[in-house]
Amino acid sequence: MPRTARRAQLLEAALEMFGRYGYHAAAMDDIAERAGVSKPVLYQHFPGKLDLYLALLDTSCDTVIAAVRAALASTDVNKERVAAAVDVFFTYVASDKAAFRLVFESDLTGELPVRERVERVTTECAAAIADVIHDDTGLPASESQLVAVGLVGMAQVSARWWVRTDPLVNQHAAVRLVSGLAWRGVRGFPRSHDAA
Repeated sequence: MPRTARRAQLLEAALEMFGRYGYHAAAMDDIAERAGVSKPVLYQHFPGKLDLYLALLDTSCDTVIAAVRAALASTDVNKERVAAAVDVFFTYVASDKAAFRLVFESDLTGELPVRERVERVTTECAAAIADVIHDDTGLPASESQLVAVGLVGMAQVSARWWVRTDPLVNQHAAVRLVSGLAWRGVRGFPRSHDAA
């Protein structure tokens, strides 16, 4: 099997095992067995369990960040941008619960390399949103960043709560409610061209 395909196979097995058991309880033996390889093959690709976990975490974080950037680029209507960005978090937690737990509910958040990667989701998503806010409102960069972090936090926390509570509210309605709340706040900032 080509190296990249083998790596993908190992990451998929690791996601399943870490998602199911958490970092500490998932054993490299079990991951290798789940992937259908020997333990030495697993160690050829990943020198240790933390290396495997971090590689998986990087992939999962990149997925969320890329989706938020794509959501922002999908339209130039700001109300739709807010809804699309909120939808990213709801779709992510609903569609891949193992990856969602890995990124947002890691049992390793005390480890600096893990914490840095998890915080990167908030930081990079907020940076992309802050650019839009700054361009649209003329708010200073620091203020745009703070508002953007608030939006990301609202979407992230709401989505995590929604998926854990066996939702009675369907995803479409949940996104509509949360993005409606966010939009009511964001639209209060005057557009920079309106002030001119």
